[in-house]
Parts: sequence; C-alpha cells; structure tokens
Amino acid sequence: MAKVEVSWRRTTPEGVRLQVCAQFVGGDWRFFSRERRFDQWQPMKEPPLEDWLELLDAVQRLIPRGRFQGEDEDRVRRRICERFPEAEL
Repeated sequence: MAKVEVSWRRTTPEGVRLQVCAQFVGGDWRFFSRERRFDQWQPMKEPPLEDWLELLDAVQRLIPRGRFQGEDEDRVRRRICERFPEAEL
C-alpha cells in the first residue's frame, strides 16, 4: 500500500490530457498516468521534469496541512537535482 499519494492533471505536447499520480513507496517516488477515469494506471518509467515540479509544488502546499514534513520537500528537491542537473530550483 502506498504511504502517500499525490495526483494532478496535465496536457502532453500532443494535446492528450493525462491524470498523473505519484506514490511514495519504500523511500522512492513512483509515477503513474492514465487518460481517462476508468483506464488502468500505467507506470511511468522516466517521468518528465514537469511532473517532478508538480510533485514538488504539491509537497510544498501540503506541508502546512501536516501531510508532509520539511525533509520530504528536501528529498524531492534532491531527487530532481539528481535526475535533472540542468533544472533551476
């Protein structure tokens, strides 16, 4: 079972609307996507920077509500810097 789950919607460059879900399981973030509500969630092997930034934004917004802690934000930032060294945070 997922410890924490965050979801959002985005549009691909091809114009396809996606629902994206990120789950924190076993110390790692796993991303899934689907086009429609009743479609099966498909794992994303290499989520784009856009999804990582959405996750960071969601974590920052949920810290005051008590769902995340400050070190969770730091962990996401470190993971983004590891995967995308050119990204400016």
